[in-house]
Amino acid sequence: MLAATQRLRHSREFAAAIRGGRRAGRGAVVVHLDLPIPTAPSRGLDGNSSAEPARSTGAEQASVPTRAGFVVSKAVGGAVVRNAVRRRLRHLVRDRLSDLPAGSTLVVRALPGADQLSYVRLGADLDAALAAARTARRAGRRSR
Repeated sequence: MLAATQRLRHSREFAAAIRGGRRAGRGAVVVHLDLPIPTAPSRGLDGNSSAEPARSTGAEQASVPTRAGFVVSKAVGGAVVRNAVRRRLRHLVRDRLSDLPAGSTLVVRALPGADQLSYVRLGADLDAALAAARTARRAGRRSR
């Protein structure tokens, strides 16, 4: 189970993560990962970076928890199937939240067929999607 501070609860939180985050789909899951914006250390009067503000910014970011939410639509199955998929995903994500930067927001969307996958395969799909979402975006977009 995720702690209450680690769960997304409101639709505006889900929407912000989906709109502002990086999307990557692998297998039966799609992840939307909204990483915190790193803050640059402030410059002193002499033009050199000040070490003190950099430490305080890191402490501020460390206090913000990494949060996760799950979207499992009716296309996956009935209520019992959806809840089973959500529980499996929640358990998989709980072990991976510590690997994400503090202040990150993660939304995991299960695709139809997620209920048919083994626990190991679902975990592999989640790992691959998270790895793809964490890589830097390319400068140009593909034309459609």
